Amino acid sequence: MESWELDAREQIRSLVGAYNALGDRGRIDEVMALFAADAVMDIDDGRLYEGVDEIRLIFTGTRDSIRSEPGPGYVQHHTSSLAITLDGPQAATGHSYFTVMMNHGVDHWGRYQDKYACAGGIWLFASRRVRVDGCTSGGWAERRMKRGGGGP
Repeated sequence: MESWELDAREQIRSLVGAYNALGDRGRIDEVMALFAADAVMDIDDGRLYEGVDEIRLIFTGTRDSIRSEPGPGYVQHHTSSLAITLDGPQAATGHSYFTVMMNHGVDHWGRYQDKYACAGGIWLFASRRVRVDGCTSGGWAERRMKRGGGGP
């Protein structure tokens, strides 16, 4: 394995971790900095979000929805089994699982399917596909999906 491959893998792991840590804390501007300007995101709500401005709508909508929940609102994304495939020094793909914890415990879980791009030595999300595999009955995700919401 070449040194650029080790660096790329570590940067991508940090990228995925930063997405969760920053998003869970509502630091939306910092989350947007993790995406390439022309990135796309698909949260399985029937719409493809293209570019950082549209992707921001996912996060502000999710933030506002969580804030409207009763009780102290918090969210914790836990990502596991990140598998990274390097397609070269400037492109890679990744797959991982996620579990989301909220006030009432596990709320929903699923998979991320990512494409990453390296620009100026920095790895960013080129695309992210979010698939919810299941949710807790009566939880936030179930209520949001019934309203046609989706969420990161």
